[in-house]
Amino acid sequence: MPLRISALCALLLSAAVQAATAGGIDLQANREPIRAEPNPAAIALIPANFHFAVPGKLTVAVAFENSPPLALFADDNKTLIGSDPDIARLVADSLGLALNLVPTSWEDWPLGISAGKYDAAIFNIAVTKQRKTKFDFATYRVDTLGFYVKSTSHITSINRPQDVAGLRIIVGSGTNQENILLGWDKQNRAAGLPPVQPIYVTDDAATNLSIQSGRADAFFGPHSTGAYKAALTGKTKMVGIGPSVAYVAVTSKKGNGLVNAINAAINGVIVSGEYAQVLERWGEGDEKVERSAINPPGIGD
Repeated sequence: MPLRISALCALLLSAAVQAATAGGIDLQANREPIRAEPNPAAIALIPANFHFAVPGKLTVAVAFENSPPLALFADDNKTLIGSDPDIARLVADSLGLALNLVPTSWEDWPLGISAGKYDAAIFNIAVTKQRKTKFDFATYRVDTLGFYVKSTSHITSINRPQDVAGLRIIVGSGTNQENILLGWDKQNRAAGLPPVQPIYVTDDAATNLSIQSGRADAFFGPHSTGAYKAALTGKTKMVGIGPSVAYVAVTSKKGNGLVNAINAAINGVIVSGEYAQVLERWGEGDEKVERSAINPPGIGD
């Protein structure tokens, strides 16, 4: 098992390295939007008299902090780029709508969708059993989680519950990775092992500072963001992956019917090729899905 996990770590990091080196991720070139044609079949699935948050626009919540390659600000500090804004644009184009991107915090998107403030959220949101009680999901990427440490760290492997015992680990509040980490910690405490110390930070800069200063031992989060930084700066390294793989999905309000149109939009750009262009240019080609699914089995099912 450790050998198989190590091989997967190497494969995932290799993909990110290839993408972030010459000829790979070009932030300047990636400012240019990839556009899609209106998809009549997807448009026909928009519920009759659907009330969009902003008439004529698809309002999508995305991360406000720099989380490359998922979402980041271009060099003008106001243009949002990244794979999540790109996916949002493809969906909006396919539905014949203008795109209204709203940068927000992770804590805000659930209430924002429930209140009708956002039509959808594209926020690296994993499908879970609990979330499906309040939201509908149309998948667009595989969610792989990774453990990252300072490049000079003595830690070489985090793949099992006992590997996190006594460590200080940065993790996002309310995320899939937090649930995994706390579950591992519960097992460790029952076995008499030292507890893990979850560390919650507010942005990517704080994460980097905590890791490099030694205030935290590791970061546990989306593979795509961790691998991007490791390849780009060389200051961190991947030492393990999470125990489960889930699906990341465009998230909308439960039962309002918009998920059917979003699902058709994603499947349309998968067939026409724009979807693959987006993921490849952001170094996420290894996380592509062959087809978008609505509310598939998720974490906890």
